[in-house]
Amino acid sequence: MKRPENADKNTGGLLADVSSILADFEVADGSPALGDLSRNGRDIFATQERKAWDKSTEARCNFDFRPRITPRAGLWFLSLWQKSLMGRTLSEIKSDPAEIPHFADAVSDFLVKFLGPALSSGHWCICTSPKRRHKEHNFASLICEQIHRQLQIPFYEDVAFCNSRQRINAVFTLNVLPVEPNVIVFDDFVTTGSTLKGMHELLLKHGKNTLFIAGINNKL
Repeated sequence: MKRPENADKNTGGLLADVSSILADFEVADGSPALGDLSRNGRDIFATQERKAWDKSTEARCNFDFRPRITPRAGLWFLSLWQKSLMGRTLSEIKSDPAEIPHFADAVSDFLVKFLGPALSSGHWCICTSPKRRHKEHNFASLICEQIHRQLQIPFYEDVAFCNSRQRINAVFTLNVLPVEPNVIVFDDFVTTGSTLKGMHELLLKHGKNTLFIAGINNKL
C-alpha cells in the first residue's frame, strides 16, 4: 500500500489515523520458517525446484478469518484469509459460483471497517489486476461487481491490460484511468505480488493512491 509523495489533496480520508485498526493485523516478518534446510541461501535438497513441477498437491484455504498485512514485491497488501494445509483447493473455490458472494460480503465488510466514512466520500473506486486466462466470467471481476453494488463505489473492470501470461516482471498497459484519486486494487489470490507491483507502478504514474487487498494470501 503506497501513495505518491505529492498526493496531498482529495485523499478522501486516506491519511486518517488507522493505527487502532492495524493493531488487529498479523504482520508477516519475512523471516525464514523453522526447519529451513537450505545452506547459505542454497536449496541443497532442490526443494524449490521440485515444487515447480510437482502438481500432486494444490494450494488450499479453510477460510479461517486471519486479516494480515504482508510485504511482497516491495509493496504491502491486506488479506482476509491465509493459504492452509486443509480446506478447499483454489481451483474448487474459483469454480464455485457460491464463493463470489462469500468473497464480496467479506471484503465489503472489511473495507467498511477499515476505511469507514471515507468510502462514501466519492474519492474511492475499486478495480482488479489485468485478466489473464479467464477473461469471461472472471472470478475477481465478478466479486468486484458485487462489492460495487454493496458499497456504491465505482468499479473499473479493465483498468489495465497485460499482453503476456507471464506473471513475473509483466508490464501492464493502461486502458481506463479511474477518475477517483484512491484506487482499491482487489485480487482474489496473491502469491508473488508481481501483479500488484505492476498495477502500483502503472497507477503511480498518473498520481493515484493505491490500496491493495486480497481474498487469500497464497503463501504460508
